Amino acid sequence: MSDVAGRGPTATAVRADVAQRTPADMPLPPGAVPSAALLQGRTAVHIEHNGALYLLRATRLGKLILTK
Repeated sequence: MSDVAGRGPTATAVRADVAQRTPADMPLPPGAVPSAALLQGRTAVHIEHNGALYLLRATRLGKLILTK
């Protein structure tokens, strides 16, 4: 689908294409750490950052929640 001037795909077509991709289809940016490497089979892990303790949790729906 092209925009009106025929310059390329419309923003809607680009969003639809991105929405159909799965995380496994998208390359990781340099330095990215997969959540599985942090969680190592657990549902939660504590992370120390700048002297504060945070809790990273994976929900049943596959979301991540970071709390202080």
